[in-house]
Amino acid sequence: MRRRLIQSTLAVVLVVIAVFGVSLVIVESRTISSSAQEVVDSEAVRLVGIVDSRLLGSEDVNAEILRDQVTQDRYAVIRIPGRPPIEIGTRPTGDVIHAEEKGEGGETVRVEEPRSTITREVGRTLLIIGLVALLAVVAAVLLAIRQANKLASPLTDLAETAERLGSGDPRPRHKRYGVPELDRVADVLDSSAERIARMLTAERRLAADASHQLRTPLTALSMRLEEITLTDDPDTVKDEAMIALTQVERLTDVVERLLTNARDPRTGSAVSFDLDEVIQQQLAEWRPAYRGVGRAIVSSGKRHLRAVGTPGAVAQVLAALIENSLMHGGGTVALRTRVTGNQAVVEVTDEGPGVPADLGARIFERAISGRNSTGIGLAVARDLAEADGGRLEMLQAQPPIFGLFLSRTAPQKRSGTSDEPTVR
Repeated sequence: MRRRLIQSTLAVVLVVIAVFGVSLVIVESRTISSSAQEVVDSEAVRLVGIVDSRLLGSEDVNAEILRDQVTQDRYAVIRIPGRPPIEIGTRPTGDVIHAEEKGEGGETVRVEEPRSTITREVGRTLLIIGLVALLAVVAAVLLAIRQANKLASPLTDLAETAERLGSGDPRPRHKRYGVPELDRVADVLDSSAERIARMLTAERRLAADASHQLRTPLTALSMRLEEITLTDDPDTVKDEAMIALTQVERLTDVVERLLTNARDPRTGSAVSFDLDEVIQQQLAEWRPAYRGVGRAIVSSGKRHLRAVGTPGAVAQVLAALIENSLMHGGGTVALRTRVTGNQAVVEVTDEGPGVPADLGARIFERAISGRNSTGIGLAVARDLAEADGGRLEMLQAQPPIFGLFLSRTAPQKRSGTSDEPTVR
């Protein structure tokens, strides 16, 4: 591209020089010739006037007297009737320009000048024009190189940016070049880079969330299937198979929920559901894991609460809190339900050391963990809660108390409440 820009600019300059330069040479040549002819004519008129005045005054007319009246490099011959011709200067050879005038006394004055003088003057003029043209060409080449670099370098940068985008590096460069068209292309590439970066971030986030959220249900499902393979009791096999099918349905719901949040985190499918069913389901699923480490999980609080949300999402939030207590907490884990205003609250607490003071509210940020874990579970749990219009908060750090707040609906039936903990 640089070469084409330089060649095109140079071609334009050469055409301009050819058109105007030739015209200028012709005009200058004619002007110089005309000026030289006028000078010779003027000198002939002046010389004949001098001869006339001397003849009328009866003064001598000779070469010595008139020599100073003729410009050097010119030749003059004066013919007076009855006298020999008077010659001044050296008669030129070759082509000449001349002028001839007659005086009142019948004398004739002829002035000649060699045309080589005009040729030399024209040559000097051509040399000046040629130097100016050469300077114009040099200036045009330098300007073309500068302009080519100004245009080609940004295009090279934009090509590199596009190549980087294609190779999976979506970092925008935010570089502008002062050329509106190129800056527009740079704006589009930067916008595309930002969109690609957001898409890649969403994909990585979805992969991390799916890996984290599916790990525990798959482990629980594997345990159920192992129990089925180790028993010959048809009733036990049936019960375990039903629980396994329920867990498979929950896995399907988890995947659908993750995909929905990946497309649009604000999209919810909230319905009115029985909060007790979700809690009892979680207790049943996590009971073997807690028994395996010699710990207990209990529930207490107000019963028969109905909340607005997605049952699968609420189950995932509770599962994240229960798993967090299993991994990082200690003692008995308690799930307590209560009502505050028009909201139903599920509190999850344990007897462990709680959340370190240096974490504080950052506990819900991604990749933030007090111990060797991914730091994803609580972040995903908060996103799931907010997607249905609820919220997840840490009510107390030590001992840890996490609260899931959900919009509340009126219960379908009332059969009393129970505030006594139930060991599951």
